[in-house]
Amino acid sequence: MSNKKIAWIAMLTALSAVGAAIKVPAIIGSVALDSFPALLAAALLGGPAGAAAGGLGHLLSALFGGMPLGPLHFLVAMEMALLAFLYSHLYRKGRRWLASLLFIAGNSIAAPVPFMFILGEAFYLAIVPSLLLGSTLNAVLAFVVIPKIARIVENTLLKKRDILVKFK
Repeated sequence: MSNKKIAWIAMLTALSAVGAAIKVPAIIGSVALDSFPALLAAALLGGPAGAAAGGLGHLLSALFGGMPLGPLHFLVAMEMALLAFLYSHLYRKGRRWLASLLFIAGNSIAAPVPFMFILGEAFYLAIVPSLLLGSTLNAVLAFVVIPKIARIVENTLLKKRDILVKFK
């Protein structure tokens, strides 16, 4: 892995922490724009880079938020890494809609399922609407912005294309 790619992953991971500071009030806690940079990394740099940015970005976001779920945030980070990896796989095959829908469903409905057994059904039912709102905001932002950013990055910043993953 090149130093340039590592720098991009680090920057997008840091942007996940910055996105965590952009809050939208929700039923439990708040919804943040911390997933968008991970989706950007997944689309531009590939699945492993997106997974790293997603997992580490969530841990940074949780750390700055006071780690309300304690060590359970490591489980959430693994889930986020998996979702970013799957998003990359679908996005790079030109299936942007499916990638976005899978991310929304995975992050808002499937990812909190383990917490239903750990923290109870009431927690699950209370957190799903907030996660649905946040996942939808992040996925829509990614759906609209990533193609524009990809063109800019391909045409100006990365003429060598040594770190960019080609997608349709």
